[in-house]
Amino acid sequence: MKSFRVLTEQLKGWRQQSLHRNATLSSGGVRTGDSSRLTPSISRPTPPRTKPRRSTIPAPFMLVLAVVSLTSAIGYRFYNQPKLKEGTIAPRDIIAPKQAEFEDIQTTEAKRKEAQAGVVVVLQISDPTNTKVREQLGEFIDRVEQKRDRAGLFPFVEDTIISQNLQQFLRASTDEQWEEIISTIQPIASEDSPPVTIPESSQPKIARAARVLSDYRQQFGEQSFLNLIDTIQRSRQSYTDTLTAIEETPLQEIEKENIQPFLDLTDNEWEETKQAIVQSLERILTQGIPPGLPLGLKRQAIQAQLKPDLSGETLAIATDLLNEIVEPNLIEDAEETKRRATLAVQNVDPEMVEVKKGQVIVEKGQKIERQQFVLLDNLKLSRREINWTGLAISAGLVTLAIGAFWLVQRRLNIRLRCRDRILLCLLSISTPLLVSLNVKYTNFPAVGLLVSSFYSPTLAVTHITLLSGLTTFSTLTGEEGMIVGWEYLIPGAVGGLLAAAVAGRMRSREELALFGGVVGLTQGGINLIVTLIISSTPGTIWSVALPGAALFGVSGIAWWVVALGLSPYLEKLFDLVTPIRLSELSNPNRPLLKRLATEAPGTFQHTLFVSSLAEAAARELHCNVELVRAGTLYHDIGKMHDPLGFIENQMGGPNKHDAINNPQKSAQIIKKHVSEGLVMARKYNLPQALRNFIPEHQGTILISYFYFQAKQKAQEEGKLIEEADYRYDGPTPQSKETGIVMLADACEAALRSLKDVTPDIALATVKKIFKARWQDEQLVDSGLKKEELPIIADVFIRVWQQYNHQRIVYPKAAFEPQPSAK
Repeated sequence: MKSFRVLTEQLKGWRQQSLHRNATLSSGGVRTGDSSRLTPSISRPTPPRTKPRRSTIPAPFMLVLAVVSLTSAIGYRFYNQPKLKEGTIAPRDIIAPKQAEFEDIQTTEAKRKEAQAGVVVVLQISDPTNTKVREQLGEFIDRVEQKRDRAGLFPFVEDTIISQNLQQFLRASTDEQWEEIISTIQPIASEDSPPVTIPESSQPKIARAARVLSDYRQQFGEQSFLNLIDTIQRSRQSYTDTLTAIEETPLQEIEKENIQPFLDLTDNEWEETKQAIVQSLERILTQGIPPGLPLGLKRQAIQAQLKPDLSGETLAIATDLLNEIVEPNLIEDAEETKRRATLAVQNVDPEMVEVKKGQVIVEKGQKIERQQFVLLDNLKLSRREINWTGLAISAGLVTLAIGAFWLVQRRLNIRLRCRDRILLCLLSISTPLLVSLNVKYTNFPAVGLLVSSFYSPTLAVTHITLLSGLTTFSTLTGEEGMIVGWEYLIPGAVGGLLAAAVAGRMRSREELALFGGVVGLTQGGINLIVTLIISSTPGTIWSVALPGAALFGVSGIAWWVVALGLSPYLEKLFDLVTPIRLSELSNPNRPLLKRLATEAPGTFQHTLFVSSLAEAAARELHCNVELVRAGTLYHDIGKMHDPLGFIENQMGGPNKHDAINNPQKSAQIIKKHVSEGLVMARKYNLPQALRNFIPEHQGTILISYFYFQAKQKAQEEGKLIEEADYRYDGPTPQSKETGIVMLADACEAALRSLKDVTPDIALATVKKIFKARWQDEQLVDSGLKKEELPIIADVFIRVWQQYNHQRIVYPKAAFEPQPSAK
């Protein structure tokens, strides 16, 4: 009889649960627990657990739908493939049924691309560069003339007296050299005195200068000699002062080195050199200097222009000067280059293939060449049909990709609803569809951004990796080679992976919008590198590679903008949330949270403490912290339907339930905060991910206070009560996030009540609560493992200690008014 009564109570409980299914929440979760982890130690019947509604589309059918749709997208080229294609062996002699002429489109396009790539870049003279070079030369000549004026005339005496070379030496000689010259000059000899020999110096020029000056002294007398010495000394002083001024002038080192040689030229030589430099520069600028010209060739070109007018030392110093001043003044004429490339393409005649009626196109056993295939295909003799083998391979690859994606999803414990699978399938199909339409600028960045924001960066990286592999396979199976080249696939995939890895971690729309520029620059740079690697024509660098890279970078930014624009609509249509959206919903100034703080302030404070506990635990377990924070803030909004029915809002006033004096009615008031919370959540358009927290944080736990109160009263009256009437309707937590909030909600009141106790006592209390929830099978569908519960308990105690820290006890006198110091 006892077993029959237990069974009857169980059946009644299930019937009672069915009456409340309108308050349950749909969720695509699946059970992740196993019986080996469950060790219930209570003798009462297992409480009925309301399971969330499953997907309307069965999982096997959804798998078949995904495989078929993706196979159709990536294997579209297998629908109509020729059996007799280029490179195959003809099974028999194939004869032309009629005379015809057809264009070999592929060969024609290849020749046109080759002609376009072979166009030499057209260069034009850059007037701004010419102006800049002329101004630099003019400024340099002005500085040289200023320094020459300061250095004085040269030669400073007639070269019949002292040679020009010796004057250069005397003017530039050091003080030691000059003193040695003076000291070696002999005194004036009398007419009777024999001539004195000038001693040989270690430096020939010093000895020569001393001999010349001594001869001048003997020939013209002492006074003329002293005047000459004075002239030399003034010239030396002016020259030395000029060199010192050059060193102190804030010029580049190369300019200082170039100025000094021009000081040693005579006035006539300087005028000739200056005129030759100016004229040569004009000829050089007129002819043009291309960018990238080797320095040796540049110097040779300059020297060739100067040779007709200069020679010797002046040629060398003028060459050095122009070599430093002249810059490449030829730039690309983009419009003319494009015009010539277009003209080159237009000049390529279509590659035509013709055949006469009855002519053998290809003989039996012969390998089919390109021109033969063109004839066979246009004459409908290539036997086009569905390539079932190719489609089977495509289906196999798609199935493997879906399997790999599923394994990562399970590993990350991400629960996908039917609508999530549909969205992922649509995003996956979009890329190969664009490729089939010959759109080279793939939408990998948009797909990476959306999947990363909606689900997980790790899942998004997996998705982009698999999708790029499938897309590459679809482009490699074309009859005419890759329809989208590596220079487009590789940068697109890299941009998608970058978006997938980062977008889900962004916490503001501004950061997310600006990151699109990083994705665009990355795509453009990778495109440029890959294009240069696969290109064999130097001209491609300027005429094709750079514009192509810039355009590809812009396409990356464009897809980023498209994804940002679609995101709010997809969030609404597929009931999704992004980290940014969750951050916005967690703002305390949201209307529903402002109402909660005003109408149920005790519940709002309870919510804040629960949020602190749950958020810290979620961070420790690497769960979705933003989802936990937002979900916790809204989990008890239903208490606003009757705030005084919950003790945290009574503020020490009378307890409403004492006046009701009916445990069953009180239990219904308590339970109603779940159903009313769902009504409010729908009214305020909260996403499903947040609505899940409202019923799941209570699960199917027993409202023990009123249950035992009712049980005691029923025993006194000799009646039976239904346990199901005192249990929440569920479902139990279907994710780690809602499971953590259930534990935090259960521990909040217990931890608040603990004041002067040790952390060990508080930890024991928390573990006792955890054990009760585990044995009540409330966490069996949450994905939380038993070994994770001690980690959560330690986090809760750490947060409790932060809230319950001690304060310094101030003496009473500290609060009494103190007389002011006089």
